[in-house]
Amino acid sequence: MTFTPGTPTAPPAAPARLLFAGPVDDSTVVLLHDGARIIRYAEPLTGRGAAVLELARADDADVTTGAAVSVSRTPLGARFLLAPWIDESAVRDLLRPDVPARRLAVSADGVTDPVPGASGDCSRVPALQVRSSTRIVEDHSFLLADLGELSPAHLTWSPAPGTGAPARQPREATSSAGLAAMARSACALPGLRGTGVRAVNRWEFARQTLPEQAGRATWTCIRVESWDGRGRVEVAWEGPDARSRPVRVPGPTPEDTAACSRFGQHLLAGTYWTAPSGARYYLAAGSRALTTVTARGPVSAAVRGQVLAVRTDATGQVRLTGTVPGSGELRGWGEEQREPGGSRRETGDARSGSSGETGHVRRGS
Repeated sequence: MTFTPGTPTAPPAAPARLLFAGPVDDSTVVLLHDGARIIRYAEPLTGRGAAVLELARADDADVTTGAAVSVSRTPLGARFLLAPWIDESAVRDLLRPDVPARRLAVSADGVTDPVPGASGDCSRVPALQVRSSTRIVEDHSFLLADLGELSPAHLTWSPAPGTGAPARQPREATSSAGLAAMARSACALPGLRGTGVRAVNRWEFARQTLPEQAGRATWTCIRVESWDGRGRVEVAWEGPDARSRPVRVPGPTPEDTAACSRFGQHLLAGTYWTAPSGARYYLAAGSRALTTVTARGPVSAAVRGQVLAVRTDATGQVRLTGTVPGSGELRGWGEEQREPGGSRRETGDARSGSSGETGHVRRGS
């Protein structure tokens, strides 16, 4: 028996509902839902080989997180059982946002053709793109990423201020802008496999014009939410080159935090950066509600607004604070974390252009 983190393994308290039963990829597969978990049982049709029992937490599943369940996995990819409220399904490579999604064939009982897995070198990160039916729920499309569990993770994004998008809850990442944004974070998804992920949101909390006309940087917070309600985050800095990898901002790695959620809507972070000319700067940026940013320590500066850029030859950890009207002082991300010694990459140095309840699906057999 295998189960994803946080999944209870006790027998169900009430009879489970049958979601699917039938042959798939040389195995007999049964999917059940007991109100809080998805249970998958599979045994080889030939009678040779061991049976498999998988459990995964699935309480409070909604239109998006209950839209698909993994039925089987082979070297060709994973097949999914789609919910009755899904009208269209396709597969797309998150790393190629300009390439249209490829239509995904679905059998009469709701099982998809195989969806390829992500490549080990991050040259390909496939995702499901599905559209719900207006006959059952609202008509909208959304993205689901297979992270090796029974339920794929729902992918969303929150655009940066100044893009014309008002501050509100995360939105679907299926627009051209959303797809381009998710392409920057896609390579981090395979590292989340097997950790009980329900949803991943990319929040672009600030944009910053770089010194020396070096382009625009994007500051992001990736929030990963688990089925048990816990959330963990990673703050990163992204250069103007869309092909470069995000550079992580040093800071804490709590297993459960409200940061970058509706209960933690303010954020301030900083990093050292080397311009194409070789000049070194300290950059800092905060979310849209900040009115001042102050740096102390190896770098000393203060500005009105959400962004700061100071030319410096200093090293070491900078103490950041910001002002949020009505909320007081906001401390910088990870300011209490001791800066690791070693390379600039370890201390947050970034180089321009471098990598630095609607229920669950249910089908008859």
